[in-house]
Amino acid sequence: MRKLRIGIVDLVTKGPTRALYARVMHANLASIMPQVVGVWCEAEGHQVTFVCYTGFENLVAELPADVDLVFIGAFTEAALLAYALSNLFRSRGAVTVLGGPHARCYPEDARRYFDYVLGFTDRAVIREVLQDGARHRPLGVHRAAPRQPATLPGVRERWKFIEPTLRKAPFFKIVPMLGSLGCPYTCSFCIDSVVPYQPLDMQVLQDDLKFLRQQLRRPRVGWHDPNFGVRFDEVLDAIEAAAPPDSIDFIAESSLSLLSEPHVQRLRRNGFKALLPGIESWYDLGNKSKTGKVEGLGKVEQVSEHVNMILRHIPYVQTNFVLGLDSDRGPEPFELTKRFVDLTPGAFPGYSLLSAFGRAAPLNLEYQRADRVLPFPFHFLDNNHAMNVKPKNYSWRDFYDHVIGLTRYTFSGRAIVNRFRATTAPIPRWMNVVRAVSSEGFGRIRYHTELRRRLDADPQIQRYFDQETTEIPQFYVERVRRDLGPLWQWLPEGALYHDHHAYLKSEEAQPLEPVNVG
Repeated sequence: MRKLRIGIVDLVTKGPTRALYARVMHANLASIMPQVVGVWCEAEGHQVTFVCYTGFENLVAELPADVDLVFIGAFTEAALLAYALSNLFRSRGAVTVLGGPHARCYPEDARRYFDYVLGFTDRAVIREVLQDGARHRPLGVHRAAPRQPATLPGVRERWKFIEPTLRKAPFFKIVPMLGSLGCPYTCSFCIDSVVPYQPLDMQVLQDDLKFLRQQLRRPRVGWHDPNFGVRFDEVLDAIEAAAPPDSIDFIAESSLSLLSEPHVQRLRRNGFKALLPGIESWYDLGNKSKTGKVEGLGKVEQVSEHVNMILRHIPYVQTNFVLGLDSDRGPEPFELTKRFVDLTPGAFPGYSLLSAFGRAAPLNLEYQRADRVLPFPFHFLDNNHAMNVKPKNYSWRDFYDHVIGLTRYTFSGRAIVNRFRATTAPIPRWMNVVRAVSSEGFGRIRYHTELRRRLDADPQIQRYFDQETTEIPQFYVERVRRDLGPLWQWLPEGALYHDHHAYLKSEEAQPLEPVNVG
């Protein structure tokens, strides 16, 4: 096999940006798998150019013009940017490969624009793509391993790709690590709910932490585990064996059910500075929040007490909620969340609108069978700029009224000041302020308010939300054009549209059968 010139692009965002939060944080949101693919490609003897796109780079200029093969990793919100890039590099003679969440969720659509679309990816899958390296057009081929890889290259092996990405972070730098794959919980809306939980090698984890302490004065590590600490003692034993107490700062997403006070105290001793537990709903998923069958106000008070306990030990806590679940009805879920904001002023609430990402979860089949899924362009499927599942118990207007009311309450001047006062550590204190006044707080209020206005005044928006037409309103088309900038001209014809029932059709006809490798 000849030596290939390979480009790898990790799309952290969906287009050019100059936002303050993006400048501070986007480089810290780099994915692990594009770095892993880079290690595997080099191990096969190929030349790799790696770019983590944070919205500030000139993508076209950073990749060589004569690459033979381009791997692109993308979440669904960056799919249209990925499609445009694929079209551009195909025009230059390159073969293109898509991996990441979008490839797993929407393989039928992605095959229209890429030569290869990858599901679960291990080294054997990458080797097969490199050895074949052929153009597959007009429809690309789907490749997938039978399961997640048993092992992954660690930080030491990925460092040549991590280090230049960290240099893009101006203030603080977060190294991505993994201790496990999959999740033991079965949240019906989650892509990891159908992926078996699988711990990774603890010896690699220890070696990586020791390596980081040699490279950085005080490393910061962001755990990318879907649910950190499922095997709590095993993971913490490995951390304690690798690094002195509180010598590395850690950030992790975990479940309240795992965060008992003894566990939280142990996390604090070992340098954990931020935790992101999922609350999701006041009426469901009690196993994750350690509330059992308690619902409504009782759950609010119990969860608030629990989160306040965490905040006594951990400087930064983000609590995650999903708005628009089928268990929600009337104003009460939103009013309960406002009550939680008051009772837990130090926590930063992260709100996501219920979204059905193609094949991500079996529940999406039920939404499609009920004709509740709307075909919003992928560009808006970031859990906030579009909710592509019609609410079960709300009209669209009522739903957005509640969302706007909750968001304004959460990011009011009073709430921002209360959050500032309740947070003592300098970085978490000012991060809360930046998030509130930038795109995540004030920006979402402006966006949701404009969309709500259009639900009354814009006939295109009204007909689209009422499922009377699938023609994309100009409001969305113009935002895509603006966000893609010069790459808009490379967006393939028809890419704004996708078959939002593709998953259902494939299950009722003949399921998409990947070629298993290995």
